[in-house]
Parts: sequence; C-alpha cells; structure tokens
Amino acid sequence: MPVARPESSDARIIAHVDMDCFYVQVEQRKQPSLRGQPTAVVQYNSWKGGALIAVSYEARKCGVKRSMRGDEAKKVCPQIHLVQVPVTRGKADLNIYRSAGSEVVSILSKKGRCERASIDEVYLDLTDAVENMLCNTPPESLESIDEEALKSHVLGLNKDGSDIESGVRQWLIRRDADHRDKLLACGTLIVAELRIQVLKETGFTCSAGIAHNKMLAKLASAMNKPAQQTVIPLSSVKELLGSLPIKKIKQLGGKLGSSIESDLGVNTVGDLLQFSEDKLQERYGGNTGTWLWNIARGISGEEVEGRLLPKSHGSGKTFRGPQALKTIASVEHWLNQLCEDLSDRICSDLDQNKRIAQTLTLHVSAYKSGDLDSYKKFPSKSCPLRYGASKIQDDALILFQAGLREYLGSFRVNTEGSQNKGWAVTSLAVSASKIVAIPSGTCSIAKFFHTQDPSCSSAKQSHEQIMQGSVPLLPLTGSESHSVVVPTESQIGLPETEYSITMSSLNQPEENLKTWEDQDSLIQEAHNVLAENKSPSLPSGSRSCLELNQTELKMEHSRTEEAKIGNLVSNLERQQQKRKTSKDMGTSSILRFFKGRNNSSSQTLEHGDTRILPSSATGQDSQRREAWKYRNDEIDPSVIDELPPEIQEEIRAWLRPLKRPSVPKHGSSIDHYFSPTKNT
Repeated sequence: MPVARPESSDARIIAHVDMDCFYVQVEQRKQPSLRGQPTAVVQYNSWKGGALIAVSYEARKCGVKRSMRGDEAKKVCPQIHLVQVPVTRGKADLNIYRSAGSEVVSILSKKGRCERASIDEVYLDLTDAVENMLCNTPPESLESIDEEALKSHVLGLNKDGSDIESGVRQWLIRRDADHRDKLLACGTLIVAELRIQVLKETGFTCSAGIAHNKMLAKLASAMNKPAQQTVIPLSSVKELLGSLPIKKIKQLGGKLGSSIESDLGVNTVGDLLQFSEDKLQERYGGNTGTWLWNIARGISGEEVEGRLLPKSHGSGKTFRGPQALKTIASVEHWLNQLCEDLSDRICSDLDQNKRIAQTLTLHVSAYKSGDLDSYKKFPSKSCPLRYGASKIQDDALILFQAGLREYLGSFRVNTEGSQNKGWAVTSLAVSASKIVAIPSGTCSIAKFFHTQDPSCSSAKQSHEQIMQGSVPLLPLTGSESHSVVVPTESQIGLPETEYSITMSSLNQPEENLKTWEDQDSLIQEAHNVLAENKSPSLPSGSRSCLELNQTELKMEHSRTEEAKIGNLVSNLERQQQKRKTSKDMGTSSILRFFKGRNNSSSQTLEHGDTRILPSSATGQDSQRREAWKYRNDEIDPSVIDELPPEIQEEIRAWLRPLKRPSVPKHGSSIDHYFSPTKNT
C-alpha cells in the first residue's frame, strides 16, 4: 500500500543508478570475447530452453526480448550466445552477481547516503555533497567540465535541436539560476564522475537519473540508456508526468493502477490533476488519496534509507508445466534444497555483517485441477526463524502443510509421498526477514544463572549460540559482575595455573560475591586446598602426570598461589563476619531470589507456588548446571523492574502462574445462576 509522506521543505538531490544489462556485463567481464556480441543470460531448465533474465543491447537490436524463452531467442537471433546462470542445489546461484553489485555499491557510497534497492540498482542522496560543492567549488568557477557530464540529458533543454553539449554547458554554469537548479547542476557533475569511476574500477557501465526525489530519479534513469544520465528540473516535471502512463509509476503497475484507469477514466499521471485531494481520498482512502494527489504533482517525501545490505534473504524456484510438484515428498525435497541455500546466506550474513534474521516465510504458488477456483492464492505462512539448515527445513515443511490444509479447505492432508488429490505446486520460495544487527555485548539471561566465561559477549560465542538454537540473544546491560560464579567439581583441581578454586573467581572484587552461600563455599574450598599438603587437588589422570614432571618452578608458583588463596580467605571471613553481625535490611539484587538451590532437579517442578528452574533450560553442560528454587510470593516485583526490558519479559514469563483447569463445583448447574436470591 502506498504511503503518503510530506516532502521536505529543503531541496534534496537524489540519484538513481541502474546498471546496464548487469548480468550480461558480469558474464562479459568473465569472458571478454562476448563483448559486442548478442548475448543473453538464461536460467536454464528443460522447458523451452529456460528463461532469459538479461539481454544485451546487441541482442535487443536483433529482436530478442526478456519475455522470450531460450529456444525462441535462438530462432529470432541464431548467433546469440546464451550463458547459463550457475546452478547450485538444483537452482540458480546468483552470488556472483550479488558480489559484483557490491563492488559498485562500495564506490557509489563514498559520495552520499546509499540505498541498495536490488542487485543492480542503487539510490543515492547527494544533498550534502552538492551543498558542499556549491559552497566551495560551484560549477561556474570550474575551468573545464568533464565530457561525460556534457552528454547529460536535461529534460526541457534544447527543444529547438541546437547543439546539445553547448546547451548543457550553459545550463550547468548559469549564475542566474535558482538555488534548486544550481544544486541539480552540482549533482549532475558528481554523478558523471561516479559513473566514470565505476567504469574504471569494475568495467561496468551504468545509467543514472538525477532529480529532487526518488520517484522522479527512478523515472529519469530509464529514459536514456545505456551509459547515459538524465536530469529532471522542477520546471519540467509537469511536462514529464502529463504524458506518462499511469502504470509507469512504482506501485501503480498492478491492480491499483488498473482500478484508477477504469474507475477514474484516466490514462496518464497528468490526468489525475483534474481530481481534488478530497475526491481522491473519498475514493481510495485518506492515505492513498493523498499519495495519488502528490504523485500527480511530482511530490514524494520518501527518504533514501541508507541501506547497503539487503532487508531480507530469499531462495525460490519455479516448476512450470510438467515439472509441477504434485506430492508432499517432491515438495519436501525442494524445500530442503531451498532451505539449505537460505541457511548458507543468513549464516554468511551473520559472519560478515553480524546480523540475525528473525522471521521465516514460505511463499507458494499452486493450482487445483478441475476446480473453478483453481488459481486461488496459496496462503503465505511465517514463523520465528531458527538457525540451522535442518531446523529451517523442518519448519518450512510444517508451514507448507499448514498452508496446504488452508488452501484445500481440509485438515486431512496426506504427508506421505503418494499421489495427491488434484493439487500441484508451480513455485516455492523461502525467505528470511526482519534482519537486525546483533547489539554489542549481547548475552543470554542464562548468564545470570550459570558460570560463564567472560568471552560470552564475543561475536564468536553469539554465533555459536545462534547456530545451536539456544536461548535468544539479549542485550546485557551492566557489567560482568552481575553473574554468580559457582565453582563445580569440574572446575576444582585443574592442573598448573587453575587451582581447586578457579582463579578467575578468586580474583573477582569482593562485592561480586553477593550471597553468603557463595562465600561459605569458596572459604571451605580454600581451607581444603591449604589443608591438603598446601597443593591443589588434581584429577587422578593429571595428578600422576604432574608428579612425574614437577619442578622447582612449579613449587614456587604453587606457594605464590597459596598466598593469594590465604589472603582471599581472610578477606572473605572478615566480610562474612560483618554480614552476620548486621541486620538484614533487604537487597535489590536479583540474586537474592535464587539463593536456594536444588542440584538434583533436572525437570521443572511445581508445588503450589514453588518452582524449580530446570538446569536444561539453557542447554549448557550438565557439570556447569545449577537449579534455582524460589517461591513466587518471595519475589519483590520492584526488583524485576530494575532489569533490562528483555530480561524482565523472560522472568515474568517464568513467574506467570500456569492456567488451572476450570472445575465446576459439585452439584452446580445453569439453574444455579438463575435461582432466586435468598432474603437475609
């Protein structure tokens, strides 16, 4: 649905850069012998030679069109070179073209805010760059103007057929031009320079449109191709839109555009000028009506989003004619291929850009034989995305089965590989969307309840947690000192520098040891270490090895560590004595609620209002798990309010009482509610 956005009062300069036959250019760079030859890139399949996705200008002169199939293109142009798109997992692999597009984006983004609209097109907001140029080196002060800029097409200029380059030069250096046109002139020079730079560094040509908003810039870039640029001054907007077909406008190429043409009896955008804003709002609603009124006047407030990375990732395949999928087994096979491809792409995005996708969506096209409503739209289905190819595959199949039940109007869908009852799938696509950057210093709430390595906030740890499908990533506000470090047997008795009391725990500030139980545990362990021959206890396997290789240096190191342990014991005992002699005035720390532990618990137990958090809740190693027991009525809600919002939601979900079955009272019936009230 179009969104009406008010246009900024300040002049903006927006450029739309569109690569010329981009897929063909990428293949020609790989095979220079194809340059100047009629060439087309084809997504090959056995049906009529595959679909053309790009056609060179040489092939277009021979009559080849993108709507043709490969076999038809060869009939029209026998000398055409058909280059097949690389195939991976039975479908087209466009990674080579995506990478080439990224090369172009890296060059264009140096001059302004850049929005990558697709593999081969980019929007640029050059407002800051042109303002700076106009202030420091205005066009009229330039000694020479690049030839590429002089080849620009300025709409409304040179109607009399005079020398084009001379007219463009005069337009660029006018001293009496208004401020908006001077900004456009600067934008023209900057875009010409960028296009030359793209050609030098990548070997690709591109076309561009320069205007005051995104809508006009996109229209301009398509007006003169290839390797040219077009400028639309404000004075020429009315002339342009007056003859522009309705369906040439973005978002008016489908049903809405057809509805406008039939309902209002208009053919061009300029025809909409005869309708008031109120009339259009009455017909199409407030938002769409205002948007149409603005479009008719060349007004668009849509901003360049400043996005270099895609908003979503997708993988799909079409099954035409006899290739249509007619069994659950065949659908599952192709879903597995598509999901593997999608998994590779989102994992690459996670590694390279530190972004995670949150939603998995399945799109299907299908038909039912012998049904008047056979082209009823197959419903799209979505669910939270879980990382890992097998998990995505499982979820995608479940989404397909749910959509198929809705599509057929039946809840009895055969999930085996046998023949179905009249349905066929003509296309499948899976996509990952709602992609967000991983906040710096992210970690799970499980950190508050388990021994954690300080590196848990690293990108590598976050990646591993996501890939394992563990607890969701949450921003951890505050310092590492909020975690309770409880040494377990696996941490006691490590060789050499890791002693029976984990040294990272000993080196923590005293204020980090929040509970008496933690201090008692550490003090007792320290005494045990000092009592057993002043040497740390070691596992049986490592003890004999250490004894055989023990040296005087290790003994000296051991004595140093003993001194550290002794100092810590003294500090802990003094702090514990202070706590025991002082009154318990309460605490605002969340750790207070988890003092009670039940190490034998491996399941979530509930007795009235008492709950034990299962150690498996976080998926950590069993040697590092601790169960936490608490009563709901012991927890002060004000303490939970001090936590980060994401953690508040998770804890409140734990504390939320389970629904109890509604059991009617013995002997109650509907008559009970209508019985006469007794007089008291």
